[in-house]
Amino acid sequence: MSLGQQLAPHLPFLRRYGRALTGSQMHGDKYVRATLEAIVAAPDQFPRDVDPRLGLYRMFQGIWSSANYDELDNDGVDADGNEGLARARLARMTPLSRQALLLTAMEGFTPEDAAYLIDVEPSEVENLVSQALAEIEKQTRARVLIIEDEPIIAMDIETIVRDLGHEVTGVAVTRDEAVALAMEDRPGLVLADIQLADDSSGIDAVKDILAEFEVPVIFITAFPERLLTGERPEPTFLITKPFQRSTVKAAISQALFFDQSTVPAE
Repeated sequence: MSLGQQLAPHLPFLRRYGRALTGSQMHGDKYVRATLEAIVAAPDQFPRDVDPRLGLYRMFQGIWSSANYDELDNDGVDADGNEGLARARLARMTPLSRQALLLTAMEGFTPEDAAYLIDVEPSEVENLVSQALAEIEKQTRARVLIIEDEPIIAMDIETIVRDLGHEVTGVAVTRDEAVALAMEDRPGLVLADIQLADDSSGIDAVKDILAEFEVPVIFITAFPERLLTGERPEPTFLITKPFQRSTVKAAISQALFFDQSTVPAE
């Protein structure tokens, strides 16, 4: 099997990590593209002594750490308008800690693998993750709309959200209900399943909501690769079912990290 064939199944998830790390599809995909270009240009530099997925993320980390985050345009903002906010928050928080959090909680790497990826001692990873969570939780508080038609999962998500100190504005099980709840009580964050109770779509519900006002969105799906095709606008934040509590926590924290309307926690 060629290297390209070995790496192909892992690319959608690297793209998920890239956009979660940068806060936008455009910037995340830019780093993934640069990573692939580096591999094509110098395939002998690809780590062959580790699992292909680990080697792919290692190459990405090398690109990320050497690129100094990203270039600003003439106005000092990115295509999403969030560059200044991200810069300000990055100045108050160690980027390495965010990487450790996302690699372990969202991407599912072990602390040992995460240590290899960010080039630190394994004993440092737990401290970095703790630092990230502590700093992010001090920065963020939001009112959250949950769109989920499975009662047990909805209850689980609601518990996680409330335990993090956020407020739940409502739980919707259909597209129409989700839009109605959002219009009645505007949320600061939306957590949305893809397939809803009446065969309506959480994606369509989110599109309807975003047509009225901007709000960060986290999608939850058992089939993330279906949303990470690179063929259309895609979610910046994506959680795979079944999920761990730490995954939801990391995604919420990261989504709010880049949101301009986030209210600092007291």
